[in-house]
Amino acid sequence: MADFLDISQLSLNKTGEELCGDQVKILRTDNKTRVVLSDGLGSGVKANILATLTSQIIITMLKENVPLEDVIGTVIGTLPVCQMRNIAYATFTIIEVDHSNYHFRVINFDNPPFFYLKGNRVVKLEKRTEHILDKEITFCEGNLERGDFVAAASDGILYAGLGVTFNFGWGWDNIADHMATVLSGRVLTAQTVVDSVVSKTQALYAGAPGDDATLVGLYLRQRKAAMVLTGPPLNREDDPTCARRLVEYEGRRIICGGTTANIVGRFLGKPVETLIDTMREEIPPIGRLGGVHLVTEGILTMSRAIEYIRTSDGDDAKLPRDGNGAVLLASELLFADAIHFLVGQQVNPFYQNPLLPTHISIRKNLVEQMAALLRELNKDVTVEYC
Repeated sequence: MADFLDISQLSLNKTGEELCGDQVKILRTDNKTRVVLSDGLGSGVKANILATLTSQIIITMLKENVPLEDVIGTVIGTLPVCQMRNIAYATFTIIEVDHSNYHFRVINFDNPPFFYLKGNRVVKLEKRTEHILDKEITFCEGNLERGDFVAAASDGILYAGLGVTFNFGWGWDNIADHMATVLSGRVLTAQTVVDSVVSKTQALYAGAPGDDATLVGLYLRQRKAAMVLTGPPLNREDDPTCARRLVEYEGRRIICGGTTANIVGRFLGKPVETLIDTMREEIPPIGRLGGVHLVTEGILTMSRAIEYIRTSDGDDAKLPRDGNGAVLLASELLFADAIHFLVGQQVNPFYQNPLLPTHISIRKNLVEQMAALLRELNKDVTVEYC
């Protein structure tokens, strides 16, 4: 299976502040992934606004394919300077990864040095320094391989424990060693490393962070893919083609819809078994079909799964502890990195709103809602109609 660039971020607000003065923006395109971490001077509302503006300007210009050097020059030229401390009102780190070969660049302006680990080994890359509008910008480059981890941190992470546990805070070397220890174990996602570092940071602050603290990590790992087949094709002669595509798919195979399940069952020559004990008051039972990882009812289950994904904020651990079809579907979708929806366009009149044109189905609407929600969670989502 192909590789996947997994990204996770987590922030701690300075004690007493409702808003975080650090901001992270992520831009995925077909060719590249770009991550921006900006740290606003100070804390609270002012820092939040400065960091938000800085990160948004950078990510917007990159989205419009403005050359990176021009982006940096624009931001440096735009940022005001604190007269008292003679430093910029916001700092930033940009991480850019090319999807074709996983070559990466890190551009840093006054943030702590980035972290790069190959497996559980800390690597320090040679850096190049340029002066843009009298500001020192550092550049580093490297190549990611499966199991490598790259991270950017705001200075609130490094200063954890300042004056409490360590004289000068946690420090870069200790953080890097902590990451290496985590990566020596069983790591499935970037979130594993990020959560561990931020949890340690919180502990070193004795539960009362003295500064905003943010870590964003990128972890190259094996892609976890899933296909969701839902709804019968518009033309019945396409039933075998859609069924074959599902059963031959290299990844998790999911069916949403009773009629759809029967189509695949006929193709496989196997019956669909209903598991009555998974039925809930408002959620139909799931089914069992050899060769398919999950079989659920369609409209009702998908609708509830959307609610579960939304309220969980993309965290599988926040899903209800229940084995109903909607929870299982939400869990499968949160686990996957890349999800392909194959959506049949035949309309079930039982669910169809008679006030809507027949081509605007409830199923199509639900799939589009689900796809949008999953994309917000930085998943690769494609939708195909049949």
